[in-house]
Amino acid sequence: MENFKVTVKDILKRRLFKNATLITGGNGVGREITWTHILEMEAFDSFINGGELILTTGSNMPLDSKEGIPKLKKLIELEVAALCIELGTHVQEIEPVIIAFANEHDFPIIIFRDVVKFVDITQDLHTILINSHHEQLKYLHDLSNVFNELSLEPNGVLKILKKLHESFNLDVVLVSDDKQLFYYPLKNKEQAETILSLIDTEREVEPYHEVLFHDDYYTVFPIKGLGSSWGDLYIQERSAALDEFSFSIIDRATLAIAQIMLRNKTIEERKQNQEENLVQQLLHGEEYESTAALKFLPAPAENLYYRLIMIENSSYHKEMRDEDWEEIKLQQSIILRSIFKRHNFFPAISITKNNIAVIASYYKSSYANSDIDIFTIISEAIKKSNKDNIFRGKNSYIGISSLQKDYAKLNKCYAEANAVLAIQKMDILDILFFEDIGIYRLLMNLPKHELEAYVFDYLEPLLDHSRQTKNDLLLTLAVYLETMGSKKETSERLSIVRQTLYHRLEKIEELMGEDFMKPTNRQAIELAIGAYALLGNKVN
Repeated sequence: MENFKVTVKDILKRRLFKNATLITGGNGVGREITWTHILEMEAFDSFINGGELILTTGSNMPLDSKEGIPKLKKLIELEVAALCIELGTHVQEIEPVIIAFANEHDFPIIIFRDVVKFVDITQDLHTILINSHHEQLKYLHDLSNVFNELSLEPNGVLKILKKLHESFNLDVVLVSDDKQLFYYPLKNKEQAETILSLIDTEREVEPYHEVLFHDDYYTVFPIKGLGSSWGDLYIQERSAALDEFSFSIIDRATLAIAQIMLRNKTIEERKQNQEENLVQQLLHGEEYESTAALKFLPAPAENLYYRLIMIENSSYHKEMRDEDWEEIKLQQSIILRSIFKRHNFFPAISITKNNIAVIASYYKSSYANSDIDIFTIISEAIKKSNKDNIFRGKNSYIGISSLQKDYAKLNKCYAEANAVLAIQKMDILDILFFEDIGIYRLLMNLPKHELEAYVFDYLEPLLDHSRQTKNDLLLTLAVYLETMGSKKETSERLSIVRQTLYHRLEKIEELMGEDFMKPTNRQAIELAIGAYALLGNKVN
């Protein structure tokens, strides 16, 4: 990569510098020059971006005395590449203390004892820099083609890593989302396996940030596909040492690797018809071959558990062509499998035009305490997978069954997850898990006519009054019961003054009876409000 940099050493070889003398900073001639700038104004801070070769006559920089040190220090702090000064007009000689200060910081100072045309130097150096930029673009284009060609060859990932190593002379390690390990040079197997073990135990890192594994720094580059992360590429270098050109090369390598992964995932997913059939058989309580099940489900074990996740996200519409739906279905499966595998689950997936079912099995040792938190994280990841026409994540409904061990209970889990979906879609409760369904676990098993009769028995006076007066006493009663009879919290949640609440409670007592808050009556009324909502009525 050094071949594309224009350094102080390079420009000293140019014809226009044949009479120039480098008087300081011999150890800094490897500094990269990104631009050249004629600078004569007193206040120059805002005109410097770093990496410039500064040309001056010294009118703004008294380098013939120690008073020039603050100005020189400022140039060094602004990461100027080097300073060229024409002696004679404003500065006759460079003060020894200035030379000592510049040498201390390996900062190159170049002097011209004869008159030179700064415009000629500027034009010459800018030509070099522009040519170098064009060479970089050509190299980047050619290297992208090489990466793409390698992505079509056997062991393409390893060959791309090898090419990266040759480009940077740095060690590279790739860890996929399912913990596959690739690395180059091949002699670094032990080092790569150490990184893999540390990734298993340490927190996730931000992309393009550096991480420290023992005594070695690595910069992390994500492998992205279909809006998900399919792995991370680790380059053994600190992020600050990688310039924009390096980032461009690595990004093109990660893109080529992502194409390989997408192709492999696509091939694997196209083989999943058997898996889909098995999942559907399990959900509907049909007979299935146990030997076939072992291909897609982990073998029963003492610490093996699972939950069923049902997802509705309306990706399919009637006008969609069959081939388009098959492609979307394939991509949905890839996205979901990647999300669940990233969190150490063994997913078995079935995707239909109406919904998605995921049997998410895991070993209890993976989550020593509750699995609620990790399933919540996964649900959020699904919601964020919001790629149009592939996975409308934010518009998804997600229902999660109770925790089970026996796959024979999947039919029961199917009913549980669908019950959560029904409650979500009716906007009754904002829940994910069947455990949080509460009284609706009982109510959903009752026929409609029994629910209607129950609501009529307990809420008829209140509902009749609301229809006649347009005064929603049912909402007031529901909130009052939810707050355990707290008048202060009820008035705050309803955004009404306390006096208005008192009038409403008096009317409720008149209609429902003065003992409506006694435990037995209260429980019956709360159940009736739940039944009323389950019948498709808005309570809040």
